[in-house]
Amino acid sequence: MKLKITLLLLVLIACHNIGQSQNQKTYASSITAEELKEKLYIYASDEFEGRETGEKGQKIAVEYLKEIYKKLGIKAAKSDGNYFQNVPLVLVNAPKVSIKTDENSFSYYNDFISISDATTDEINTEDIVVVGYGIKDTSYDDYKDLDVTDKIVVAVAGEPKNEDGTYQISGSEKISKWSNGRQELSSKRNTAKELGAKAFFLIHESLFKRYAPYYKAREERGGESNLALDVNKKPMYGFLVSDKMGADLLKTNTLKINYNQVNKTIVSENVAAMIKGNEKPNEYIIISAHLDHVGMHDGEVFNGADDDGSGTVAILEIAEALKSAQENGQGPKRSVIFLHVTGEEKGLLGSQYYTDFDPIVPLAQTVANLNIDMIGRTDPKRTEGKRNYIYLIGSDKLSTDLHNLSEEVNTKYTNIELDYTYNDENDPNRFYYRSDHYNFAKNNIPIIFYFNGTHADYHKASDTPDKIEYDLLENRTRLVFYTAWELANRDEAVRVDKAVE
Repeated sequence: MKLKITLLLLVLIACHNIGQSQNQKTYASSITAEELKEKLYIYASDEFEGRETGEKGQKIAVEYLKEIYKKLGIKAAKSDGNYFQNVPLVLVNAPKVSIKTDENSFSYYNDFISISDATTDEINTEDIVVVGYGIKDTSYDDYKDLDVTDKIVVAVAGEPKNEDGTYQISGSEKISKWSNGRQELSSKRNTAKELGAKAFFLIHESLFKRYAPYYKAREERGGESNLALDVNKKPMYGFLVSDKMGADLLKTNTLKINYNQVNKTIVSENVAAMIKGNEKPNEYIIISAHLDHVGMHDGEVFNGADDDGSGTVAILEIAEALKSAQENGQGPKRSVIFLHVTGEEKGLLGSQYYTDFDPIVPLAQTVANLNIDMIGRTDPKRTEGKRNYIYLIGSDKLSTDLHNLSEEVNTKYTNIELDYTYNDENDPNRFYYRSDHYNFAKNNIPIIFYFNGTHADYHKASDTPDKIEYDLLENRTRLVFYTAWELANRDEAVRVDKAVE
């Protein structure tokens, strides 16, 4: 009798699994190239004016997204019923700065540039602390036994090596974030800020020569530098300086900084909608894409069809498929949030605001983030393998469960070639740190970043909807849908077994 019952249970489980699989395929089949194309020709049209952050086109874009969700009957993720999460931004204009030591005066662009937003102030100080490389890591700490609160911190480029030429921090020939270009700059600057420094100087000749002409050209085009979050943070004065100026800083006893900053406040919005889970509503899967692009230049519209119109319309199609499932009594067990973030092109600002300052749902209850940024084209540099591919980045960084789930889903349903080229920690493009998933990953939320790679139309006016390969966009969108379905419906949430410190 027990054997019969066991066999019956196995049959019922098998039938349930087959039914679930068929359900997934049914809803996935509603994601079509035709519907993706229809939406993208609207979203990446000239009417949206390139969706520049905070400008008219971006406002048109968020209203379009809101109306789609309202039409689908998908409610706002925010408890107040507002689909918009206001993201406070400030347009940081190039500051007027003069810096003097006890021996010399230095000029903006020729000797130094500002690398952080701050407020108008005058600083006269003798509290100058030279901190070597400016590194604070588990295996190496330049700040040990140093109090830099309200002091001027001076650091030099690079990181320490062993006698055999390997790097002390990695223990190998691989560099760490402490000497990796832009990541070095942000890591050392942020460390000084976290430790309470009033100002930070990084002596780095090659980075200075790289950034100074770019900053100068931007100012000459209109005097506007960059967007930043306006979140009442304590200012810190940060500077990237030449070796010539650095030599003076390393031996000076006094420093005088005159800093004059006039900024412009801008308001932009994230858009967030949610399908509530029917069994575990307080566990969340977030599917994200950035809604903005780079706007217009000299009257020419930069439509951003691939970047990231493709990701945006993919989310809309996934949302529609999951809503159909819900209406048929087969909605997800966990809640699914559809998050369209602003300011990605300006430094991942919308996603940073969401994770660091105003998460709509608790980060501790966020199971995973699937981020879609450019999935409508092919990479011309990719000369081997199938046309039907996608670059996956980050799937194995935090969770073995997530990586395995992703692989299994693809094998079962879509059979796309999963290319992990850009998942390599040593890849010089550092794409893992360059899209909105990273703000979730740094909070130990497992992520997958879906990406087709760059192409000749990247960030150009020629990134138009007629160049999208809609059959590929369809299949890649279905892959994200199947992955989200499994994440939302599996019994246990994917585990974080590779947490970052």
